[in-house]
Amino acid sequence: MTGLTHLDDTGAARMVDVGAKAVTARVAVAEGHIAMSAEALAAVRDGRGPKGDVLAAARIAGIMAAKRTGELIPLCHPLALDAVNVDFTFEPDGVRVEARAALTGKTGVEMEAMTAVSVALLTVYDMAKALDKGMVISGVRLLAKSGGKSGDWRAEP
Repeated sequence: MTGLTHLDDTGAARMVDVGAKAVTARVAVAEGHIAMSAEALAAVRDGRGPKGDVLAAARIAGIMAAKRTGELIPLCHPLALDAVNVDFTFEPDGVRVEARAALTGKTGVEMEAMTAVSVALLTVYDMAKALDKGMVISGVRLLAKSGGKSGDWRAEP
């Protein structure tokens, strides 16, 4: 009807049947950014956030979230991930989060990578909100994916 994979011919929601798909190595990379005050950024950078080590907590939260994506996103398959990495880069106005999810399986890991980024960013906010309630999360997006029938894809810079 619409060409959307999660809708059947009548327009009803459905979980995509991946049973006949080939098992391939699949990787997805996503990113996002949180802008914050200079005071909050210095505290996060120096590991002296009001609730402790902000980035350590955010890294663990992102990994845990990726592992639970199938429970959070309707119609998303629960996946046995091979690896999830969450990394942080300090920028002049905040922190950039990048997550990489990988597995060998029948469906992609784009949602897992984006969920890891989103929850890591939310955790940074939660851990530093005593210093800056005006932090802004933005730019959560897929950067790249590989594997599967559709092959490789990269976001425009």
